[in-house]
Amino acid sequence: MMKRLLVTALLAVALPWTAQAATSSTLIGPRFGVSLDPDQLVLGGQLVTPPVAPHITFDPSLELGLGDDQTVVAINLDMFYHFELHDTQWSPYAGLGVGINWFSIDRPAPESDQSNSEVGANVVLGVDVPTSHGSWFFSELRAGLGDIPEMKIIAGWNFALR
Repeated sequence: MMKRLLVTALLAVALPWTAQAATSSTLIGPRFGVSLDPDQLVLGGQLVTPPVAPHITFDPSLELGLGDDQTVVAINLDMFYHFELHDTQWSPYAGLGVGINWFSIDRPAPESDQSNSEVGANVVLGVDVPTSHGSWFFSELRAGLGDIPEMKIIAGWNFALR
């Protein structure tokens, strides 16, 4: 009951930011990578909002993890601080967020499959690099705190919504 209330509250807080982001220079794109514990291939997408405060963005993402006899669906609600570096276009960032994860674990017969949900925290270090086509490549290392995937190495592209 408490987890459902927490999930509902988090989504209620996130939706106005997402709606506000759609009215300005919002970025969207695919993401892919690997996770450890469980060992999985991770595919998904993300939205990058315009800054909600100087150098701070709200970057929700959705991920699907496949492998290690289970499927994981994750919603990440992350806030990132983007550092300014002089004489380079690279933009490193660090952030924290909440990860809401749904697990479906395949069990051998005659046991039945198991499913559950967990809420944990994300600690993220990453870097954005502009491309010559006006998009941004990014790479990040994500550490999960709680009963969510322990670590993820993710990369992807972000494109401006027009």
